[in-house]
Amino acid sequence: MDFESVFTGVAVAFEVIGALAMIGGFVIAVVLGARSLLRDDGGRVAFGILRNTLGAAILLGLEVLVAADLIRTITSKPSIEDALILGLIVLIRTVLSMSIQIEIDGVVPWRRAMLTSGGQLIGDAVARDIQAGRRSGGLPPAAAPTTGE
Repeated sequence: MDFESVFTGVAVAFEVIGALAMIGGFVIAVVLGARSLLRDDGGRVAFGILRNTLGAAILLGLEVLVAADLIRTITSKPSIEDALILGLIVLIRTVLSMSIQIEIDGVVPWRRAMLTSGGQLIGDAVARDIQAGRRSGGLPPAAAPTTGE
């Protein structure tokens, strides 16, 4: 097994992880949106949760896919054509990521005080859902995480 085939396998693994992040994020987004509807938060709130969580999952997946492209390109036989293709792919994914981030935050990324990744946004959405479930009594005591108090 040569060096290039090992890193091709690593790049493929990153691509699978990126796709799974988007698929898993979609499932999480649908569950959080449905739970919001079941808590009678209203359709607008549920849609906002669904939209923001799905956007965060896509952001996370795009970040991992860019890493896969970088690994694939730097470990293959270098050529100008490969470098240009990588540059174009990264440019397209960066524009997509920025557009999604602006949709989620409502502000351009360089105007935000703190940078957050797609994974952090998904984690925040899950934490907000858990807190909302506690307030409305939506989680049984065994399912609610403990704070150690």
